[in-house]
Amino acid sequence: MKVNIAANRRTFEEQGESFFYLADTVWSAFTNATLAEWEEYLDYRKMQGFNVLQINVLRQWDASESDLDLEPFKLLEDGSTDYGTFNDAYFDRAEEMLRMAVERGFTPALVLLWCNYVPDTWATKFQKNSKMPLDAVEPYVTYAVSRFSKFDPIYLVSGDTDFPSNEAIAYYQTALETVNRLNPSSLTTLHIQGRLQDIPEKFMNHEGLDFYMYQSGHNSEFQYMSHEIAEHFYNQPQVRPVINGEPCYEQISYSRNVYGRYSAWDARKAAWQSLLAGGGAGVTYGAHGIWSWHKKGKKFGIVEGEGFDSPYDWRAALRFEGAWDYSFMKYLFLQYKLVGVKPLDIVLNATKEIRAAGNEDTLVLYVPVNTKVRLNFPVAEYQFTTIDLVHRRFAQTDAFRENDYGVLPMHEFEHDVLVIGTKK
Repeated sequence: MKVNIAANRRTFEEQGESFFYLADTVWSAFTNATLAEWEEYLDYRKMQGFNVLQINVLRQWDASESDLDLEPFKLLEDGSTDYGTFNDAYFDRAEEMLRMAVERGFTPALVLLWCNYVPDTWATKFQKNSKMPLDAVEPYVTYAVSRFSKFDPIYLVSGDTDFPSNEAIAYYQTALETVNRLNPSSLTTLHIQGRLQDIPEKFMNHEGLDFYMYQSGHNSEFQYMSHEIAEHFYNQPQVRPVINGEPCYEQISYSRNVYGRYSAWDARKAAWQSLLAGGGAGVTYGAHGIWSWHKKGKKFGIVEGEGFDSPYDWRAALRFEGAWDYSFMKYLFLQYKLVGVKPLDIVLNATKEIRAAGNEDTLVLYVPVNTKVRLNFPVAEYQFTTIDLVHRRFAQTDAFRENDYGVLPMHEFEHDVLVIGTKK
């Protein structure tokens, strides 16, 4: 079933119903997952309520080592790639994997050009060779669209990219306009580099770009970007849905070889802050071991680049608790009709960590650390429920007025909470 942009330009819909974009990050599926593994994975994520799968059409440059000898293009004797000769068997298999996913209700979100295939991007200093020639982009995208459009995918035209030169921009512009021409009903976006907030004007103003996708990423110094960039794109004059397409992955290490890993709490916090700061159309989850499709004992990625520590085996990563947290987000957004919720500047506490959003009948706040929350808001007109996001317990909450502002008192839980206020 095809996903479209809703009339309000802020959200997605499917068959006229509100669609909360809940994606999983599985960049390396086409090159690393066997069909039996893929079936096991799909059934588990379907059970959890995920509805979008973000996959790289080509080989992920920092994927885990694979037993499968699969390449999308012909390899020459010197190890270089012949980008003009497609490996039909590779794409046949990818089609079968997409058929399996679509039969289970998933919408594919397919990356066409990860940044390592494009010259001048930040990845060039780590992988100088094997760039796709510019004149090969249109034939490749034409071929990919002809193979995959039967599955009504979303196309992520770029992957993890910056836009450092006119040549790099030309690659993505060619890919975007080729998709627009061949399959104008397909939704398109750009998956951009972590913490990047500005995209070239020709994309900002392009009628063929359907929604904003950013990534708050995996750098421990910049996790506030989860809400800062959501707010930035929400307030652009070109109104589009906003998605955090890569919050910190659960159990991935801090980037740049910094010691530490992101917990379920970190991933949950990044997601809720994104959702309530302007990214209320949905969010993407990632597990360290799923995105690279890692198998215990296999090599992982490259030494340079983001400098991540080893992933978990994909089966262990599949069962990380954080995926259930994201599933619960979808449940709450649909249950309380929060999809596309508007960010509100009503929190009087001296922090940007507490986020608030609302619609005509409902107020929602994310409070990562327990404290009394002061609000510039008529709390007496609402009934409040506090939700413990770890144990998913619901508690009645009595708000009150104090010194001309509303107050939500400290709650009784020991973890981060969501506070829902419904109009009386």
